[in-house]
Amino acid sequence: MTIVTESAQRTTSALDAYFRSRLDVEFAVGGDLCASPGFFTFGGAVCYGRVAGVVPAAEPGLDLPDVTVQARVTPGQVTLPFDFAEVVANLRFERYLPGAGHEGLGSSAAVRTVYYLLRPLLTLGLRKRLQRIKLRDWQRIKFPSWPVDTSVDRLAARVLAHAIESSGAGAVPFVWFWPDGANGAAIVTHDVESPAGLAFCGQLMDLDDEARLKASFQLVPEARYQTTPAAFDALRQRGFEGNIHDLNHDGHLFRSHGQFVERAARIGEYARQFGARGFRSACMYRNQVWLEALTVAYDMSVPNVAHMEPQRGGCCTVLPYFVGGLVELPLTTVQDYSLFHILGEYSIELWKKQIDAILDSHGLITILSHPDYLIEPEARRVYRALLAHVRRVCDERNVWHALPGDVARWWRQRAAMTLVRRGDSWAIEGDGSSRAQIAYATTENGQLRFSMQPAVGAIATR
Repeated sequence: MTIVTESAQRTTSALDAYFRSRLDVEFAVGGDLCASPGFFTFGGAVCYGRVAGVVPAAEPGLDLPDVTVQARVTPGQVTLPFDFAEVVANLRFERYLPGAGHEGLGSSAAVRTVYYLLRPLLTLGLRKRLQRIKLRDWQRIKFPSWPVDTSVDRLAARVLAHAIESSGAGAVPFVWFWPDGANGAAIVTHDVESPAGLAFCGQLMDLDDEARLKASFQLVPEARYQTTPAAFDALRQRGFEGNIHDLNHDGHLFRSHGQFVERAARIGEYARQFGARGFRSACMYRNQVWLEALTVAYDMSVPNVAHMEPQRGGCCTVLPYFVGGLVELPLTTVQDYSLFHILGEYSIELWKKQIDAILDSHGLITILSHPDYLIEPEARRVYRALLAHVRRVCDERNVWHALPGDVARWWRQRAAMTLVRRGDSWAIEGDGSSRAQIAYATTENGQLRFSMQPAVGAIATR
């Protein structure tokens, strides 16, 4: 039984939101969806949600049911055995995790409380040992896929490919992901954890400037060190950006909803006082359902893959997305602390591998390093090599380097842009459209291909 329902309408809206496209195709859900969500695959992407025709797996693994062949493509209609919008939301918002995945260091709040009470007394060596114990099972995690997971992006591409086939068009126009036709985007960010790290910020800005890579610095407003408007002004005067990093970095921002709302109000006050537009929580702790209480423009607290974080999970996309009214800029590469002190690696090979994978999906490269951990010469040497590589990637592969605030602003503008038909061609309307590029999606052997030039054949209209 094919059902054209509200969920099918959501599929159209979600696909249009992802690509900012014009699709003259109707979507439908084929069959009755199962009552409980689970894992399955579609077009090579791991999915989590309710599905028709199979029993989804309770846990991710190698033998997930594949529902690719259950998709039906007919002229003007694509029938899917699942709710595309639901699956995308489940992945982005980490709903596939047991208990929503919002645990802290250890399985209980009590363990986390004790750890953060003792943390100021622990040597770096002891902290590293405890964290390695906590993260020792990271290689056994089956989902998301390490070191970069693009499940959302691959799923969207496969569904759009079916839509193109259904439309009978040679190509479908859409608003390209990045301004000026850039192949991807890159941001450099620094979380400042201690007085020593704060004192090193000037030298770190010098390193970034040598590579012509301006960065954002996230400063803790309470308890850790003295944070003043002058510190934010000093960053901006050099062309850098200042954001809010947690409230006091005690690990308890998300301990309860009531406490989060109270702290979010104080975070908002600091953001206004310091002229900050962005936020990142301590240790990438998060509860995406609560983030809307933050009165900032964008957030950077959600990892793409969180194998190396105390709170596991990941949003499974390398592109920004909206959490209510916030733009979420996901962390898409490994942190310097995790690389140096958990994995014990002092090279940029993992970063290079992640960057290549991110650009395969035209995504956002997010670099997160800490001035606190770049003071030592060996770490600083590796960081210099990373900056040189990112600079080279930006220059040679047409990657847009920007501050996080600029990326969030662009993503908000792109979300409001529309494609309009003008005679025999297309145009983009909306704020920021002068930098927007029309791209064309085509299919080749069932795979999606992108081009900045229209393909030979009809262009889908609506």
